[in-house]
Amino acid sequence: MVKNNSLGWSLLLALTLVAFLAVGVDAETKQAPKASKASKSVSKEAPPAVQMVIEPKAIEILKASCSRLAAARTMSFTAVVSYESPSRLGTPLVYTTRSEVMLQRPDKLKVITPGDGPASEFYYDGKTMMAFAPAENLVAVAEAPPTIDAALEAAYRSAAIYFPFTDVIVADPYKDIVDGLILAFYIGQSGVVGGTTTDMVAYANNDVFIQIWIGAEDKLPRRVRAVYRADPAHLRHQMELSDWKLDLAVPSDAFASAGAVSAKPIAFAHPNPKPSPGAKPPAKSKSSKTKGTTK
Repeated sequence: MVKNNSLGWSLLLALTLVAFLAVGVDAETKQAPKASKASKSVSKEAPPAVQMVIEPKAIEILKASCSRLAAARTMSFTAVVSYESPSRLGTPLVYTTRSEVMLQRPDKLKVITPGDGPASEFYYDGKTMMAFAPAENLVAVAEAPPTIDAALEAAYRSAAIYFPFTDVIVADPYKDIVDGLILAFYIGQSGVVGGTTTDMVAYANNDVFIQIWIGAEDKLPRRVRAVYRADPAHLRHQMELSDWKLDLAVPSDAFASAGAVSAKPIAFAHPNPKPSPGAKPPAKSKSSKTKGTTK
């Protein structure tokens, strides 16, 4: 396991070692075509098993970041999400969304999302939640629970609305991280992500492997990269977080949309309410975190 070293240097060292060994093996083969039994037995030895450990330093960095986020009364940031999708050629294509996020705890949230597809707007004011499609001029409104966490869960269950930055805006981000945690280790520091020095940490549960870059000084996440265990293609999901503003005054009308007033009302419901014939309902997940971090 890599500890306190740059990921780039580790990869470079590994590649150099592979090249060196390849040249050495080739030269040895030409000089002595008959290998000894001892060397054959050594080459067949299996590599040592990877230890699933939870390093205290990694946990310390994750806790500090989660505490900073949870303590913020108001928050705004920009999330640029890139996710891979299979193409007909087999090589994945990358699609991107950009979300401008603003929240006021415990019961107000606004998410404006243009992207490589239809734009969307989501508003929650503690009593109702509203999904607005400005290009189509359609709006869906529903009653909502009294907290951001509960509203996010209700939006997902009733209309399949999900935000990849959910784990950043819930009331207790650390609780979601440690739920089922089986691995956490410190990688090193980066000076090229988010325009600041960041600490790199990797952690995983039985569903997803995540690498996160967290500001060394301000403890705010700058990049999150995820690969899901159940995905046979190991498609990558990445989120860049920027323009952080914590505990600033928020306008009273920030969580409403003037444009949605004249939009055509539609049901606040799942886009595909009727399953295909013979389809089985999906298994219930323990938390919203397992539904996808960046999609």
